[in-house]
Amino acid sequence: MTIAVTGATGHLGRLTIDALLRRGVPASDVVAVVRNPAKAAEIAGQGVQVRTADYADRAALETALAGVDKLLMISGSEVGSRVPQHINIIDAAKAAGVGLVAYTSIPDAPNNTLQLAQEHQVTERLLAESGLNHVLLRNGWYWENYTNDLAGTAERGVLAGSAGDGRVAGAARADYADAAAAILTSDENQAGKVYELGGDEHLTYPELARAISDVTGKPVEYRDLPVEQYRGILESAGLPAPVAAVLADADAGVATGVLDVTGGDLQRLIGRASTPLETVLRAAL
Repeated sequence: MTIAVTGATGHLGRLTIDALLRRGVPASDVVAVVRNPAKAAEIAGQGVQVRTADYADRAALETALAGVDKLLMISGSEVGSRVPQHINIIDAAKAAGVGLVAYTSIPDAPNNTLQLAQEHQVTERLLAESGLNHVLLRNGWYWENYTNDLAGTAERGVLAGSAGDGRVAGAARADYADAAAAILTSDENQAGKVYELGGDEHLTYPELARAISDVTGKPVEYRDLPVEQYRGILESAGLPAPVAAVLADADAGVATGVLDVTGGDLQRLIGRASTPLETVLRAAL
């Protein structure tokens, strides 16, 4: 049974390969599909097959997926360009005869109002139309989304956002990676299944701010801002305008509950509680 992971040198891809190996998959049966093989030296050193293919290169993807039984199709990171990239992967998987495609989507994708959801909605539809056996991993928010500027947040004493009193059911990237590995190694038929994945903690932004304060030892408060003002702050911090718009929109979505995932799919898949926010914050210090 050969299992491939696209975007294998990214955060989620690397963690998923680690999870597959922990679950007993022989390294020789794991294929890491990467854009830059120079970044995959550590993976190759574990005995994992490294194959080079860019999401934009349909022919290279088909070659990389030759002989693959199951594929974790990690959504592309280039918002706005993901649909043509995903089409290439789907077409390549179909041509290569991949038996099951697991796709990392977004919570409640068909009804999700976030800008981030639009490309996932199209990709889910394309998978349904492709005839490929596929399973949807609708990943919730990563707690790591709040650690990118953890030191800066603590120094400023302010966690800014537009989330109101909405809640986020976050989890660690490693939790979602472990869930993907559980699905890819399951003896059960996963075709047609949909998993809504979220963590045990359902936190408001004021609660996030208190957690950051507790871990860093510095007082941090949450400052709720209008979406346009928050987007401007993100742009002034150096983010490209389209990225800032998407992130501000995601915060506004938190206010409406789109990232407050319930149901326990993640916990059932990994056989444990999700990683607490505090643990993720401390690891980032």
